[in-house]
This record gives sequence, C-alpha cells and structure tokens, in this order.
Amino acid sequence: MYTARRWWERRGLQISLLGLVVGGALILRQTQGAALWEIYQGVTGPLQEALSAMPSQQEQLNDARIMELQTQVVRLQSENENLRKLNAYIEKDPRKVKPIIARVIARSGDNWWQQVTLNRGSSEGVEEGSIVQAEGGLIGRIESVTSNTSRVLLVSDFQSQIGVTIGRTGAKGVLRGNGSSEAILEFYEKVPNVKIGDLVSTSTYSQKFPSGLSVGQIKSLDLERLPASAAQVELFPPIRSLDWVKIYPNPENKLEQTTEKSSTTQPK
Repeated sequence: MYTARRWWERRGLQISLLGLVVGGALILRQTQGAALWEIYQGVTGPLQEALSAMPSQQEQLNDARIMELQTQVVRLQSENENLRKLNAYIEKDPRKVKPIIARVIARSGDNWWQQVTLNRGSSEGVEEGSIVQAEGGLIGRIESVTSNTSRVLLVSDFQSQIGVTIGRTGAKGVLRGNGSSEAILEFYEKVPNVKIGDLVSTSTYSQKFPSGLSVGQIKSLDLERLPASAAQVELFPPIRSLDWVKIYPNPENKLEQTTEKSSTTQPK
C-alpha cells in the first residue's frame, strides 16, 4: 500500500496531464475543433471588431483629401456667385466707363471699418481719388496706390464725410462714418422733410464723389438734436464682409486735370 502511494505521488501529476491531453484530443476529434474555435472567437472577436472600425491611414488621407476638395468647391461656388452678382450690377450701371474689378486682399482687425486693401494698383490704371463701389452702392475712395495694390478709405470710417441728399424730397446733409454698418447723417436744415425709409445718395454738394451714388436708407431720426437734426443711416453695401469691388475713375479728378492743363497753356 505504501509502495503504491509513493508511486502515485511520483507519477500522478504526469498521468493527470497525459489524461487531459488525451481527453482534449478526443473532444477535438469529436467536435472537429468547434469548441476551440468558439473560445478563440470569443476572445479575439471584440478586438477584431475594434480594429475593423478604425480607419486605416490611407482611408484617413483619402477622407482628408475629400474634405479639402469639398472646401475648395464651396469657396469657388461662393466666389462665382459674388462675381455673377457684381457683373449683373455692372450691366445695370448707366455709366459708359467699364470699372476695374478688384478683390479685397487685406483687412486689419484694428481698422476693420476704416480701410481695406485691394489687389489692383497703378499698373492696372487705378488712381488716387477713384471711386470704389460694391453691390449696393458706394463703399469708399482710393486714398493711396502702389504698382499692384491700392488702399480704400471706407465710408464707414470716422473721418469719412460725404455730401448726401434724400431722393424723395431733396433734403441735404453730411454723412459721417460711425465705425459700423451704419452712419450718421447731419442735415443742413433744422427740420428737414425726411422720414424713416427714405433713400440716401451722394449729392451735388459732394466734393469727393459724383452725385447720385446709392449710399443707404434712413433707419431712425433725431429731429430734436442740436444744433442740427440728424438721422441714423443703414449703409447698403456689405462693408462688414467685402470681397469683390469695382473701381471707377472719379470724373472730378479728370475735371481738375483738364482745368490745370488749360491754365498752363494760356499765355501770361
């Protein structure tokens, strides 16, 4: 008995392991490996699903490229629509002189409502004093020019002063920039014949702009203001988000040049 016990202690572990191996082999043979496959699937299945859900590096690059192209398409569509509207606006313009089409290429956050820089300059015929318009009407005047760029003083600038008139009644005044999409109109008359909704355009009193250019619409009135009545004018052009503009030569510049030329040719 003692001998058998010692023999089992020495060989029992080996016999047990051998039994497990043989039993496992018999089970695999009978089930054709189905049980082992199920265990494998249970362990690796979630990991495989997670890996398959993660996009590959190539797929990520493709998605990024698609988004880039979509962004470019949206930008080009927007630019095309803006140019189409601007061309339609030009075709309705009664003036015979064709404008120079320019784009805003620079604008500082510190003077957003004061100045913009355009991508056209003296090499394209832009001169100081030229009139700049956008869809909706007047936006400003060229104040400085380089060979390939020009800078516009906007009508919304605090230093901007424009002689304007009310189309319905002929009441006149001075429009001053307010650093926003609205401007202040100070009338020459104490009690002008005006009302909310009246349209405002440049007048014959303006020394920097030709008359008849659309500017905006009266939004509110202050007829009690001293020393003169005033109105708040909503500017028509989208000065807040300017993109494409058109530049016209100022006829006043041509008149001054002609006057100077004729005076120099007269005998003294």
